[in-house]
Formats: sequence, C-alpha cells, structure tokens
Amino acid sequence: MKRVYVVGTADTKGEELAWLASRIAATGLTTTIVDVGTRKPSINVDITAELVAAHHPEGADAVLDTEDRGAAVTAMGEAFATFITTRDDIAGIIGIGGGGGTSIITSGMRALPLGLPKLMVSTLASGDVAPYVDVSDIIMMPSVTDFAGRNRLSRTVLHNAASAISGMARNPAKIEGGKPAIGLTMFGVTTPCVTQISSHLRSRFDCMVFHATGTGGRSMEKLADSGLLAGIIDITTTEVCDLMLGGVLPATQDRFGAIARTGLPYVGSVGALDMVNFWAPSTVPANYRGRLFYEHNPNVTLMRTNAEECAMIGEWIAERLNRCEGEIRFLIPEKGVSAIDIEGGPFFDPQADQALFDAIDDTLEHTDRRRLIRLPLHINDPDFAEAVVAEFNEIIRR
Repeated sequence: MKRVYVVGTADTKGEELAWLASRIAATGLTTTIVDVGTRKPSINVDITAELVAAHHPEGADAVLDTEDRGAAVTAMGEAFATFITTRDDIAGIIGIGGGGGTSIITSGMRALPLGLPKLMVSTLASGDVAPYVDVSDIIMMPSVTDFAGRNRLSRTVLHNAASAISGMARNPAKIEGGKPAIGLTMFGVTTPCVTQISSHLRSRFDCMVFHATGTGGRSMEKLADSGLLAGIIDITTTEVCDLMLGGVLPATQDRFGAIARTGLPYVGSVGALDMVNFWAPSTVPANYRGRLFYEHNPNVTLMRTNAEECAMIGEWIAERLNRCEGEIRFLIPEKGVSAIDIEGGPFFDPQADQALFDAIDDTLEHTDRRRLIRLPLHINDPDFAEAVVAEFNEIIRR
C-alpha cells in the first residue's frame, strides 16, 4: 500500500508532526511518521530515528552517539538519504523543520525520483533554497512562524500543506503514450545547432533542452537517472570548463555519471569548451589577468580557454566517456566549437581547439560502441547538426 511519509525531528517537532499526519489521514490516505531527530521523541512514531540512523555507512552510532549537533545533522542527512531510497511504498513525502530538519529531510528528498511528490514546510523557505532543492523538484513552503507549538497560523499552514501533499499523492501524474523524451544541452553560442537538431527530431521525440549553466547539465542527468529519458544529445559540454578552471557555472565531478550508470544512447560534442564563465569583470580572479576576455553582457564575462587548459579538459571528458558502456558517439567540429570560436571571431584559436580535439582522440578508448567522429565543419553549420541527428538515429534504433 502506498503511503505518505511525514518526516521531522520528533524530539522538537512531535506535536506538529502528529497533527500534520492526522490531517493527511483525514483525507483517507495512510501515513508513516518518520523520526529524524537525534534525541528521545516526544510522540509515538512509525519509523524510529535509530532505524534511519542505522543506514549510515558507519552505523547508527555515527549519527546518534555525538554531542556535536552539526555533525549529527550531517550524518542523519546522509543516513536518511540512504534509508528513503530503500522504500518502495512512497506515494508522497512531506517534511517540517527548521535549519537542521530542513537539511536532513531535503537530503533524502533529493535522492528520490523526479515526479514523486515532495513538500518541505520550512522556516527557511522564504530565503535562498538552492542548497536544499538543488536540481530536484522539491516544493518549499514557508512555515511563516517557527515550529514551537501549534497556533492559529501554523495550523492553517500545516492544514494547507496536508491538503497539498494529499492531492498530489491521490492524483499522481500519469504520462501515458506520447513520444519518448530526450535531453539536449544548449548555450547561446550553440543555439543554432541545437535548434536545428530539435527541429529534426521533434516529430518523434519530446525534446527537453537544458541550459548548460551547471544546474542544467545536472538536471538532465537527474532525469536520466530517474529513467525519464530515452537518450541524450549533449552538444554543449561547457560546464566542464567552469568545473576545472573555477568558473561560476560548473558541472560536478559526476558529469557524465548518469550516462555511465544508465547506458543511455548518447551523442556528445565539444560545444562552448572555448570559454569559462565569470560574472562582471571585477569578479574575475586575479590569477587570470592578461587573458583573452569577451563581454557577453555587463554581468557575464567569458574567458578563452588556452591550449594547455583545452588539453586538460579534453582528457577529463574522454576519461569519463571511457566509463560508459552504452552506445556513445562523440562528434568534433574541427572549424570551431561556438558562435565566437569561428574564423574572424573573438575566440577563434585553432591551436587551442586542436589541443582539445587531440586530447579527446588520444584518451578515448575507441570501440565499436564508443566512437569519435571528426568533421571539417563548424558546430553551428547545418551539416554538423544533420550529422548529429544521423548518428543519434542510428544508435537509438539499436
């Protein structure tokens, strides 16, 4: 039986947890109260903190046998993220908390698949919630007042939260039929290429285009890990530049990880690997003084990657692709990797590009399923987009 998980620190939020669970149960749904506190609970719970803490890689003592509250919160978050992924009866999950509780509960929520209802009622929800939501689909709801006993306002907020999670849990999204979804990455400087690819494939696929701003690539790979994509066309791998060189729109070390884990059909390229992103010129690190810059707009400054950096980036990407056992096609446009890396353009640097291409070619383990294709084209040439489509059509049928 599917049920709504009601999660919080039952040592300090017990009264509110019990009342919230009662409101959800009143709609006819089954609830499970999960304690993620580190002290004795003030109410009866269905799943104890000890059971959750036992999912920590170092055991429950690593979570509960410490006087350091910060360490306990971090450890409980890690344990809860592992615990919640072992459950197969979740219709929806709702949490309540302050700073510590929000950190613990959203750690678990982020580990759950996209599309599963997730609602966090938090004292922090009216501020910067990026660290808690990240690339998940967690709904953050401000509690307005702190959780220190119920009052007329907190009862209203919790009642509305109960109604919201109940509605989502009772009426899960049903996406039946339709076209299979594919993920594509794009930046302004690769828009012509990706737009043309999408136009070729849109009649057969639901094309989900992600802006390659760090969160874009991670969102795409989260969808892949959640089983919601049939394939990936990763034309714009620029987030790797920011990861390796200190830019403001970085990937994580797990970039390409979902491709390796899922074995999805994958066509990639070197889009916008000629640039590192910074904010206004005054934000550029001092160690990059004297480099070639381009003002994309008053708030975004681009730095041209040099030959040494391009070789390092190319090797890093190829090493990640070597871990992928699915059908992999990686296409190199030898006449430029972005709209400004073109003959006569401000970032045109054939030597740097050659270093990038050769590093990928030399590092990649070439097999029948993992192929590198070099083309005498610019990335935004129509023929390059058509070559990408042809390769994708070939491997998606296998």
